[in-house]
Amino acid sequence: MRSKPIIVRLLKDLGLVAVVRVPKLDKVMPVCEALLAGGISALEITLTVPDALEAIKSVAAQFETRVLLGAGSVLNASACQAAIAAGAEFIVSPITKLEIIDAAHAADKPVMLGAYTPTEAQLAHEAGADFIKIFPADKLGPGYIKSLRAPLPHLQLVPTGGVDLETAPEFLRAGCAALGVGSSLMTPEILRSNNWAELTRLAAEYVRVVKETRNTL
Repeated sequence: MRSKPIIVRLLKDLGLVAVVRVPKLDKVMPVCEALLAGGISALEITLTVPDALEAIKSVAAQFETRVLLGAGSVLNASACQAAIAAGAEFIVSPITKLEIIDAAHAADKPVMLGAYTPTEAQLAHEAGADFIKIFPADKLGPGYIKSLRAPLPHLQLVPTGGVDLETAPEFLRAGCAALGVGSSLMTPEILRSNNWAELTRLAAEYVRVVKETRNTL
């Protein structure tokens, strides 16, 4: 079982978290298989997925340490505990709910707590959040990240929403610790047509862009 410091390091080293938000349980496994084939191994299954805890259990059993498995859309401590019991190794929330930090850390798991403003981000950091999920980041953009880190350079920021192949390099250059990617990777068309080969191709492209950008920093 990986400890919290090891999981934190892996998330930063990988630099890319795929947010798995799908309409049906039976799409979870092929999506995860396609993402892993494309080189993305940090996978966040959101609790909005039907039977999400069962999905987390199945992915954890199928892939074991080949994936770094997280739970997203976690809104309270009890949901955090249930996700970890199902096999989640890291916890992601879209909101600044401080009780989630204590629940995750009690199980030696890291947490990305959601924030939108500098005050929320700093509050989450002071409460012990390992990462700050800037969400939704599409209206804020890389410029906001750069401005936020100027007075608060200690924050480990992970933007989600608005991260695509064009903006990913800009977010990384702004100083993000990692990136959360969802619908721009798992597009509605891919999910509708079950085009897992295209998902694998896109995943590999994201991995390439992140690696090449980081090599220039």
